[in-house]
Amino acid sequence: MVVGVNARAVACSLKKLGYNVYSADYFGDLDLQRCTDQYRSVLSQQPYISCGHFREKFKSDDIKDLATDFISECDGIICLTGVSSDLFPKNKIIGNKSAENVDDKYQLYKKLKNEFNLPLTFHVSDIAEAVEIVGNYPDKDFIAKPIEGAGGYGIREMFKQEDDFDLSKFILQEKLIGLNSSASVLSTGQEFKTIITSKQIIGDPMLGQKEPYGYCGNITPLVGENGPVDPAMKVEMADVAEKIIERLSLIGSNGVDFIINDDGLFLIEVNPRIQGTMECAELVLNINMAEAHIQASQGVLLETPTLNGFAVKMILNTKNRSKVGQLNYENVYDLPARNVIIEEAEPVVTIIKWGKVIDDLLLSAQETVKKVYNNLIAI
Repeated sequence: MVVGVNARAVACSLKKLGYNVYSADYFGDLDLQRCTDQYRSVLSQQPYISCGHFREKFKSDDIKDLATDFISECDGIICLTGVSSDLFPKNKIIGNKSAENVDDKYQLYKKLKNEFNLPLTFHVSDIAEAVEIVGNYPDKDFIAKPIEGAGGYGIREMFKQEDDFDLSKFILQEKLIGLNSSASVLSTGQEFKTIITSKQIIGDPMLGQKEPYGYCGNITPLVGENGPVDPAMKVEMADVAEKIIERLSLIGSNGVDFIINDDGLFLIEVNPRIQGTMECAELVLNINMAEAHIQASQGVLLETPTLNGFAVKMILNTKNRSKVGQLNYENVYDLPARNVIIEEAEPVVTIIKWGKVIDDLLLSAQETVKKVYNNLIAI
């Protein structure tokens, strides 16, 4: 069973391996349904009916409740973003049995700050305390980031908004500028291997992303803003990522997010589960990431071949409140039902492509982006 906000990628990889697949997720997209034997979803996508706003409707417990009927039927459970493995029987979890101290960004900071480079981070109780801290560091900028959460959602530029909010649920973190990157690490608990590094696409308005730090996809393997990344930096990133996963005693497939700038390599977050780079890794390494995760969790590291080309993943969000037209194109995934209404700035589809030449690949992906947006009817 696969449980999480979006179960499609892992469910489809499991189905390719011949498993009977159950899923409980939020979106219930059409291509997920084709990869599962049974599924439950929070959204019931109906023509001409709004899917609503994810941040208002999503509750982790709702997905857990949907999964309850399948727990006794399944042999293993893979938890993805949005659902904690703590909600399910430990003996069925494939991967990390608990990730509470990793998902809590302040606990993670306290655990790793003396061993790795991290942005300066504080847990504050109110605005007055935050103002005092910021005043002590006049040469630094800060952001307010939710203590828990994923995808870069809910991050606020400090002191640029007048609205009041509960700072106790946020960390105050030094704002770093640089190349957003990630490393995907397989771990048995005894052996650790970084299999791929990627560039993260963050806050791209051309993909309808209105959150300045919102995750929009990846380019794999890692490339810079204007060309290749120093090979020595890639080696350092891979090495540091492995040490972090070892330090946290994580198993299976895990992700480590970094920012690279002139001051070096900075750890930003750790994702103790299969990551959004999964499909890109599968394309450029010609492996099945669900299989790699299962085997690593059982103590075996999958042999990974040399890189073959580039892959790009782009998550498109609606630029207006829209009715969905025909979107069933090649390389387009996470398909919503025809004629459903998707609110402004909500995710609509994912584009995933592979190619030998990075510039040609990105141009091709952008053409598909245009095709999708041309088939969304603003209402």
